[in-house]
Amino acid sequence: MSTIGFIGLGNMGFPMAGRLAEAGHTLIVQDLSTEAVEKFLTTYPTTAAAQEAGWQNADVIITMLPTSEIVEAVLLKGRVVAGASLNTLFIDMSSAEPTRSQQLGSTLEEKGMRYVDAPVSGGVRGAVNGQLAIMAGGAAADVHEAMPLFEVMGKSTIHVGAPGSGHAAKALNNLVSAASVAVTVEALHIGERFGIDPQTLTEVLNASSGRSNTSENKVAQFMLSGSYGSGFPIGLMTKDVNIALALAEELGVEAELSHHCAELWRKTVEEGFGLEDHTKMYALLDRPTSTVPTTDERQAHA
Repeated sequence: MSTIGFIGLGNMGFPMAGRLAEAGHTLIVQDLSTEAVEKFLTTYPTTAAAQEAGWQNADVIITMLPTSEIVEAVLLKGRVVAGASLNTLFIDMSSAEPTRSQQLGSTLEEKGMRYVDAPVSGGVRGAVNGQLAIMAGGAAADVHEAMPLFEVMGKSTIHVGAPGSGHAAKALNNLVSAASVAVTVEALHIGERFGIDPQTLTEVLNASSGRSNTSENKVAQFMLSGSYGSGFPIGLMTKDVNIALALAEELGVEAELSHHCAELWRKTVEEGFGLEDHTKMYALLDRPTSTVPTTDERQAHA
């Protein structure tokens, strides 16, 4: 069993770290919220807070944080990397920016350490149940070394490629998911205006070529039920869509449809709905003011 440093005990990080503790690993945990740390230590008494144990004792250090900027600040400007041992394996499971992840990997390599980016898909439920999909970027040997940990937290791990490719794949996956949510919701509202019950149209989608993860696992469960409780907020979806779009622009890919999708989600955040569950787009996109901007409007906004 490994000694693992785990940084980030939020909605996703807490259950992910918990599964590692339950599997018998020794954990050193850190979070900006002292309440989160105290709750974790109470729930898992064999673990320790970072200030009580040095990072040099960790074989692996995992980060589950909101942004690349925060990851870099915690690891490089804080005492984590400075206190870690040579050859420590850093695993960033945040949703971060691919090119910055590449740079972080290079920086850690220069310091004699190793890096894997391994963002996840599956939401809070997947984190609690150990059913996350993990997209890993890094050297094959490092991903192989991390695999026993990934198997505790997730149901599947795909080695995508070099460092940074995991974060690229995660953002692109959520771009597709965001577009699927938006177009499915629009189709349901159009159908309802025509007189087709949304549940009936959902059955049609699931029996036909319009079937998707949205139609199968989100519409009836979270949208039509009105629970809007999938565990993934609009703001985080928008962040991932923006990361994917920035990558497209950096690589010179026009991605016209992606621009329209991004503007739709950004507008929803600007209207103050960033903390709402992303399945609430079913209710939000039924408002007359929520329309996809034209190409001219998007170019003017840019």
